[in-house]
Parts: sequence; C-alpha cells; structure tokens
Amino acid sequence: TDPMEKAVQNGRQLALKISANSVYGFTGATVGQLPCIPIASSVTSYGRDLLFQTKNHVEATYTVANGFSANAEVVYGDTDSVMVKFGCKDVAEAMPLAERAAEEVSQIFPRPIQLEFEKVYFPYLLMAKKRYAGLLWTRPESHDKMDTKGLETVRRDNCLLVRQVVDTVLRKILIERDVKQAIAFAKGIISDLLQNKMDISLLVITKALGKSGDSEGYAAKQAHVELAMRMKKRDPGSAPQVGDRVAYVIIQAAKGAPAYEKSEDPVYVLDHNLPIDTDYYVHHQLSKPLTRIFEPIIDNPQALFRGDHTRTVARPTPTARAGGIMMFAVKKLKCLGCKTPLSAKDEREGQKTLCEHCRAKEAGIYRQKLKDLTNHEDVFTRLWTQCQRCQGSLHQDVLCTNRD
Repeated sequence: TDPMEKAVQNGRQLALKISANSVYGFTGATVGQLPCIPIASSVTSYGRDLLFQTKNHVEATYTVANGFSANAEVVYGDTDSVMVKFGCKDVAEAMPLAERAAEEVSQIFPRPIQLEFEKVYFPYLLMAKKRYAGLLWTRPESHDKMDTKGLETVRRDNCLLVRQVVDTVLRKILIERDVKQAIAFAKGIISDLLQNKMDISLLVITKALGKSGDSEGYAAKQAHVELAMRMKKRDPGSAPQVGDRVAYVIIQAAKGAPAYEKSEDPVYVLDHNLPIDTDYYVHHQLSKPLTRIFEPIIDNPQALFRGDHTRTVARPTPTARAGGIMMFAVKKLKCLGCKTPLSAKDEREGQKTLCEHCRAKEAGIYRQKLKDLTNHEDVFTRLWTQCQRCQGSLHQDVLCTNRD
C-alpha cells in the first residue's frame, strides 16, 4: 500500500522485463555474441501455447449455449495479445465481458503471468498480420483516438501524399462511417495526381543512406543510393553522406526504366522543370495501401484505379511552326480594363493596353492595377517569410523538405 514501495517494485519488474527481452533478443540473433536459437524458439513456442489456451477458453466459454448473446471468436493474436470479437452491440456491453474474460484466463495461466484487458476497437478494420486500424476505446462514453498499426500513416518509407490519403480515408470510414465519401476522396486524389495538380513536396520520398553506393552490401540497386551517387558527381560538397536521409522524387523516363534510374533530387527537378512520373505514384505508392484498406469493404477495389477519373491526355504544345490549324491562329491583345480584344485601329495608333472606351479612365485603371500588384506582393512576401522561418533561415532560397 506504500506508494514509494509500489514505485520501487514496479521499477524493478520493468528492469527485469527489459533484461529478459534483451537476453531473448541475443539468443534469437543469428549473428552476435550469444546466439542460441533453441532458447529463442522455446520462448516463442511457450507464448504461442498461452495464446492457444486463451483462444480455447474464450471460444468455449462465451457461447450462445452458455447464455451469451453471440459466440465469441478470437480474430487476431500476436506475441502477447489477443483480440476477441464478442458479438456485442456496443462498447459498453463489450468492456465488462473483456474484463471478465481477462480475469478467467489469468487464473488458468501459471503465476505471475496475467492477461490484462487493455482496450476496445470499434469499428475495427483488420487488413493483414500486424496491419490494422480502428477507433480505440478505454471508456464507453467516447473513443480516445484512431489507432493504426503497420499502415502508411506511421511508416516513413512512403511520400507524404500516401500518409495523408490513407489517414483521411480511414477517418472517413471509421469516424464518419461514410464509405462513399472515402471512395470519392480517393478517386479525386488520383485524378488530381494524374493531372499534375499535386505539390511536389507531397511526392518527396525519403530513405536513409545506410552505406555508400559504391560499397558492398546492397543486393539490388536502390533509388536513393543511385541518386546519392549522381549527386556526389555533380557536387561532392553538398551530396548526402552515410547516415543521412536522402529525399527524392520519381520523374518520367524511358518506358520500362527501373525506379533507381528515375529518382531525382527535388531541387534539381524544380530548377530544370522535369516532369513527374505520376503513373508511378498511382501504381507503386497509392495502389497497395488503398487496395488493402478497401478490399474488406467493397467488392472490387481495383475500380478505384480505372474509370473516367484516370483519363489523361498528353499533347505537345501546338505552335505555328508545327503546321495545322495553328498556322491560321492570330494573337489578339486585350484591353486591361474591360478585357475586350483591341481593334486594328488601336494597335496602329500604338494603344496596346486600353481600348478607346477605357482610355478616358486610364489613370483610375492604372491605380487599380498598382493596388492589385501591391496586394499580391504583400501576400507573397508574408508567405515567403513564413516559409523562411519554417526552414530556419531568412537568407536562403526556400524549398520545404521538412516532411519526416
């Protein structure tokens, strides 16, 4: 009952837990100072046996035949936790059952092993092993947060666009309970991406440079490693070093070119106006996460990547030199005041800004245009200063790469 004694004992048990985990890790490592696979295998086997005991007890006890509303089912178990579907109508009904089941299972386990009730997921979306999402409840009044495990919202090896899309889609499905809106949002993002309407900062991928590109250890060529080598040839002083995270985007290249040939520095892309390979981002960044989310919900998740919203038209800019109808196109100047095309008479008289009707209001139009220019410059300056503060310097060019 003494709080100090309780804190000391809790610290000791946590220290024992860390020590046990460390020894288990040493024995399970094939390369190290204390490798002993049989010990590690016996530990995992014992844990697996406890999970099976839990599964058998829960599914045999919480049944319709024993007076419960539904047959309980263990839907997921991993390492030291199990997830049970009791078939309850709401969270308030599920929590007492979960606490009761935890107490009963703890009595089966040898001391001091205990199974504790931790949380309720409702709704719950299980996609694969170690990949799931749901609303986390620790009290029946309201959910605590949206919890995700193993998904792109918490992984750093995807671009920011993928993380934002996955997070928004999950919120629409789990919190708003509107699958149609989630589908419409995903299709809208795909359409905007294919039409090059995305900010390049959302498409930046970052990966750690574990070793130099010319050293041994990489079984296959990696996009960030090859880019680091190219950047080193361009400017050795500013090239990424071992341990740095390399930021890159995927640009268009010859058909069938591998990703490591299409990776490029975002600053270099902006400076040289290189086109982004939007198809790569749709089929190699967005496709798998969205398919994984919608597969348990809709019949054909691949329909997200087919249809009118995926149509793109790539045409070269027509010029008079190219011939065709552009040979007959004539550029016309427009009045700055009323936007009507200027007549041939106005152009002959050297009036290339205002028409005859607006010429009498030249001073007022001039003042209005100066005012518009000043307003736009003011907005630009404030946004530019904010970006400079974000990157930590008021004297360097701005490229927002703080996306990790």
